[in-house]
Amino acid sequence: MPLIADVRSSLSRVPVAVLEKPGRAKIRSIECVDPCQDGGMSGRSMSFGAVATAYERFRPGYPAELFDTVMRYARQPIRTALEIGAGTGKATRLFAERGVTVTATEPDPDMLAELRKHVPANVITVQAAFEDLRLAQTYGLVYAAAALHWTSLEGRWSRIAALLEPGGVFASFGGQVHLADPAVAEAVRAARAPFLANDNVASPDGTPAGHHMQWPGTELQRSEWFTDVQQSVIERRWTMIARDYVGHLSTVSAYLQLPASEQEQIYGRIMQVLPERVEVTADITVHLAHRCCE
Repeated sequence: MPLIADVRSSLSRVPVAVLEKPGRAKIRSIECVDPCQDGGMSGRSMSFGAVATAYERFRPGYPAELFDTVMRYARQPIRTALEIGAGTGKATRLFAERGVTVTATEPDPDMLAELRKHVPANVITVQAAFEDLRLAQTYGLVYAAAALHWTSLEGRWSRIAALLEPGGVFASFGGQVHLADPAVAEAVRAARAPFLANDNVASPDGTPAGHHMQWPGTELQRSEWFTDVQQSVIERRWTMIARDYVGHLSTVSAYLQLPASEQEQIYGRIMQVLPERVEVTADITVHLAHRCCE
């Protein structure tokens, strides 16, 4: 069996913990009234639907510490939230299972279908790109989990501000999974080099990696719509088996853009250089800002 198929077929053999709640089948769904256009979502951003099940299996979720960080910053109860680019609902669950009524928006129908399998019954789902959302309702929190970079810069902050209550909170958070051992990371880099020079997502505004304020905090600081911009990091580190690490890579957009034959080769080459278990870091960079009061 080809490696890529073997990795993904293992989903049926690996149990995934799902918090069961009564009424899960009653999830409310709102379809975009106007035809949902691509908007600012690039073709690369719309590549995840084909691997939605693998995305759910191999992408890490978000810790309770993140929820606590957002709530401390808000300094008041948050009852409603809008999520931009919800994917399979990793962050949706974090907020919805703690009493926040979340409207989860996602343009990819396959990702949204996967999300609906896992989120609590109080989640409202909307199939739409951020740029196509109607600005008819406001929320106490608008957030994006590893998704804001897929949105269009034009009108980004004015649209987010229009979706927030005065004084409401905007949050953006995410981070990439990195191999902790420099020698293993170099071996993987060399293995993928014939097909892929870099698998990172570059900063949309070109902010250097070592800058004290990372994107989108840099844009928020320049925006007339937001104030009290803060950045923090939640550190995470764990060990995973090599096949799960390659499974994670199979959900990264840089790899998904490659032809299937090249994906097969690159995953095979990487598996050959990995030890049985690998240590990874998956720090979450959090940006928070308040909408300026009118």
